[in-house]
Amino acid sequence: MKIIDVLSVPGLTGFYTDDKLAILKDAKEDGFLYEGKPLTKGFTAIRQPGESVCVMFRLEDGQIAYGDCAGTQYSGSGGREAPFVAKTALPIIEKTVVPLLKGREVTKFKKLSQEVDAVELDGKKIHPAIRYGVTQAVLSAVAKVKKVTMAEIVAEEYGTKVSDKINPTYAQTGDERYTNVDKMIVKKVDILPHGLINNVKKLVGANGEIFKDYVTWVRNRILKYGGEGYHPKMHFDVYGTIGMAFNEDLNRVADYLGVLEKEAKPFELIIEMPIDVGSKEKQMVGMKALKGILMKKGINVKLMVDEWCNDLQGLKEWVDTNSTDKINVKTIVLGGIHNIVESILYCNKNNIGSMMGGTCNETDMSAMAMANIAMATQPEAIAARPGMGVDEGLMTIYNEMQRVLALKKK
Repeated sequence: MKIIDVLSVPGLTGFYTDDKLAILKDAKEDGFLYEGKPLTKGFTAIRQPGESVCVMFRLEDGQIAYGDCAGTQYSGSGGREAPFVAKTALPIIEKTVVPLLKGREVTKFKKLSQEVDAVELDGKKIHPAIRYGVTQAVLSAVAKVKKVTMAEIVAEEYGTKVSDKINPTYAQTGDERYTNVDKMIVKKVDILPHGLINNVKKLVGANGEIFKDYVTWVRNRILKYGGEGYHPKMHFDVYGTIGMAFNEDLNRVADYLGVLEKEAKPFELIIEMPIDVGSKEKQMVGMKALKGILMKKGINVKLMVDEWCNDLQGLKEWVDTNSTDKINVKTIVLGGIHNIVESILYCNKNNIGSMMGGTCNETDMSAMAMANIAMATQPEAIAARPGMGVDEGLMTIYNEMQRVLALKKK
């Protein structure tokens, strides 16, 4: 079966692209917007609309394969590419992707995905968001040709088994840090609440008192309304703000994490990016040192890395150096989606928690593709996406995983 046409059109995402640096440096909020100028290259405003490109392959038999290109909410930070812009991406797709794929026979996902991932323009790989969306369409096409789910294609090519149950999910509150926790509890989210702790003054406090109170509140809320048998993990993404609050003193950071551990009990506590020291190499050294201090002090808080882990090779370095307990396998920055599969399987093989992240700033189509990959690779958890309202992201991921369960061949 051949691809007879490759089509691409501009689209929207489920959220926005934000200048994290400006927000960390106390950009003034005005309703849903921020005042002031952006500080990160590629931004025209501190908060700007999320953009996507919808990619479609028309197959010989008339079927259409789909994939969506999109960039992460906090583009341009932690070693990541600048914000994804549809107007810029469309001619790049026309120039590089269309000639590669139009007229190609669709047989295997992995090989064709690798070809797309290797595409260069002017000696540099094309934006990972393009590779992300186009390779979703590759996986969709192979699944349509073989008349099975995308999960089954991944499982077949990588020698795995499609899960017999729904994969655990984790969700994020966005700025609605209280109402959205209640939504998560009602819907029995496995890991909550993320919290978006992205400012020291407003959300952590000079001595960590604001964040400590929030951790306590979330724990109490779960105990009050969770009901019998509901025992989620508590996960907070702090974007390096704990390190900032304690002047990057790792012993003080560790002691504070010990306080948080007590406040979170009886629930396991995961802290994502407790420090952010500005480069992959420094971050790896810092996180490994912090992990060692926690072990020495007997503090059982799980550390998770996100920024400075932006490609498959970098992820393997994090795993091989044992510098973290868990990795946010940031699907949307890894380019070709075969890299996501291989990242999760590498984490699983080496007993590092594979938290299959993504971003609120992607689309329903990309989210459903990720749900299929989760069912084929079984990460520790998959992030609900897109959007920041909890319900829409949970619905999209959960429903697609249920479809995979119902449709997979026994």
